[in-house]
Amino acid sequence: PSQALVGGTLIDGTAAVPVPDAVVVLADGRIERVGRVGEFELPDHVELIDVRGKWLIPGLIDAHVHFFQSASLYTRPDVIDLGRWWPREREIAWLRARLPQTWARYLASGVTGVIDMAGPHWIFAERDAAAGMPWAPEIAVAGPGLAPQLNDALMEVDPPGVIVRTPQQAREQVRRLSAYRPDLLKIWYPESLDLDLQQELPWIRAAVDEAHAVGLPVAAHAPQRELARAMLDAGVDVLVHSVIDEPLDADFIDGLKAGNVVYVTTLMVEEGYQEVLGMNVDLTDIERRVGDPQVIASYAHLARLFPQARRRAVTRPGDVALENLRRVSDAGVTVAAGSDAGNIGALHGPALHRELELMRRAGMTPHQVLRAATLGGAQAMGRADRLGSIEPGKAADLVILDEDPLRDIRNTQRIHRVMKDGVLYDPAVLVPGGHP
Repeated sequence: PSQALVGGTLIDGTAAVPVPDAVVVLADGRIERVGRVGEFELPDHVELIDVRGKWLIPGLIDAHVHFFQSASLYTRPDVIDLGRWWPREREIAWLRARLPQTWARYLASGVTGVIDMAGPHWIFAERDAAAGMPWAPEIAVAGPGLAPQLNDALMEVDPPGVIVRTPQQAREQVRRLSAYRPDLLKIWYPESLDLDLQQELPWIRAAVDEAHAVGLPVAAHAPQRELARAMLDAGVDVLVHSVIDEPLDADFIDGLKAGNVVYVTTLMVEEGYQEVLGMNVDLTDIERRVGDPQVIASYAHLARLFPQARRRAVTRPGDVALENLRRVSDAGVTVAAGSDAGNIGALHGPALHRELELMRRAGMTPHQVLRAATLGGAQAMGRADRLGSIEPGKAADLVILDEDPLRDIRNTQRIHRVMKDGVLYDPAVLVPGGHP
């Protein structure tokens, strides 16, 4: 049976001008027709859903998350090693058992699609399991990232990365990964490495070439300008962090546009670390409402484990990162909103809303922010043909808001209902139960 959302204000993810008194006709989990009340006759036997006084936006997409991390105090042993209190094996088993609840938290946050930007091989099975759960977001995964080095604390039985140093190793690893049907390839080049980038470029180029040969887009961890420039020259399709160290010049931005490269934001992740490790946690309303309560409770453990630790002030993202994002966005580069959720303090689901606030602080307009969090994310997923906007033929993934997000981007947190594949969900039912 078909449905029609009638009377709301539509922000479709493409046009800057919202459409009042909108009608969105849905059938079989897809969008059939979009217009204004009275423009066309509705199908016979359609179920009318009154959304007068509400705002309709496409389902949000978080273009950078990690499901092998829970966002708890214990989830990054390479940052703070608390294994004697909570062994890594227990952390992984615990977070995997909670993944159905985690996915429900995404949907309750209005997030209907995510990209897992590097993780162990087991994430492929979890992606496939999520596809059979109606309340889970649509998930794209990279699997283990290709890296020249990994911290010893992450070298577990099934690590989130694979060490690669030669072109031959790179090509072999891409072919091995392709058997798992990844949605993209991740080049993971940690900025702390004391390596000669020029010596590493041959295997990076080989990995990109091989990935493109088998039809995989390539994302690169590159938050420094020199590294990002090298990745851009190597032909990557997605830069998965804002450049934070130096201003981007016009030539760099032109390169992003020429290569149709997606620029993923990840502004809030450092803030999350600082709040938790500095014992200065300041949760937003949606984080308190939707965030995993056991993860949130872990943040208070630091003071008990280390009584000598002292509270520290939190510094916000630097002006360079914010200005780079504003310039990239204003130049017409495709921007995708990504939170890096799963890292300590970056709560799965609601973290994206904190990211949107920081993007607004960078100088992006509310419309630019919304587009980055919808159609931009769909482009990063490689699924803009069916996700990211409210248009005929696309999946019926959308969010019904109580307030206008173009007036204040924080209104994306005022969620009335979420629709995934044509099914409406009440956030209060999705969380904390884990599924409807």
